[in-house]
Amino acid sequence: MRITARELFDQINERLELRWVAGSKGEGRVLESGEHLSRRPSLAGYLNTIYPNKVQILGTEELKYLDSLDPRHRWEALAKITASRPLALLISKDQAAPSDLRDACEEFDTPLWVSPKRGHELLTYVQYHLARALANRITLHGVFMEVYSIGVLITGESGSGKSELALELVSRGHRLVADDAPEFTQIAPDVLDGTCPDMLQDLLEVRGLGILDIRAMFGDTAVKPNKYLRLIVHLKPVDPSEPIDAGDRLHGDISKRPVLDIEIPQITLPVAPGRNLAVLLEAAVRSHILKTKGIDAAQTFMDRQAHQMRRFDPW
Repeated sequence: MRITARELFDQINERLELRWVAGSKGEGRVLESGEHLSRRPSLAGYLNTIYPNKVQILGTEELKYLDSLDPRHRWEALAKITASRPLALLISKDQAAPSDLRDACEEFDTPLWVSPKRGHELLTYVQYHLARALANRITLHGVFMEVYSIGVLITGESGSGKSELALELVSRGHRLVADDAPEFTQIAPDVLDGTCPDMLQDLLEVRGLGILDIRAMFGDTAVKPNKYLRLIVHLKPVDPSEPIDAGDRLHGDISKRPVLDIEIPQITLPVAPGRNLAVLLEAAVRSHILKTKGIDAAQTFMDRQAHQMRRFDPW
């Protein structure tokens, strides 16, 4: 992933009330994901001439430091700051940008922005925004829904009934996040945030019915803008010739699926005529929630069986 200075400015301008005061020729300057990982600097931070951050924030103390330098050292410091090619310099509290700083930014094509916000607010928001903008992303095929407050991705081959199942779940009070191509962003080491592409917002394609506007049909509470991915339910057509595994009778067909190197629990539901998949999926989600709380029905059954065998074992 990558982001330019112009894209970052446009994305955070309204929230931080930015003004672009110098270095407009540097709007195409690019920051790519991974660029910051091999170096000590962070994506955003207060002015640092030794380990320059990608967005350098100049608060009251930073400007006072520059003012304390004699003219020669001051220009050397400014040249060093701009020569490190930060994505942008950002002045807080609507403080006046020094004329020599403007000149240096114009000379080195370094974007210089001013905001009325305080430094810690700029730092927090810019770090958060850049971390999300440059985070690892992946698009998966399936229907992403909120079922019993957790994010569930329904996958399966074309024609397996994913959209029909999603429609049934919506009618039962659950919420649609994205159909067909949900996008997942790794926002933490073990957290994937799922969202819907703008073009597909609120829409669900059902064979025989075409494209449905879920928000218009079921109301605002039937859709949700994003949700963390916690469970994958895979729909698999039943093969009568395939033997039933004894372990599946106890624990179900449960596995793990790696998504951006994060292991996501996956439950495989056999699809066959007459099976109520909506009820089965709801039960699968309820069972998953209980297991996260340490309640495992299969383990309870095996413990009871072992207890009974010990009771009747004469030895």
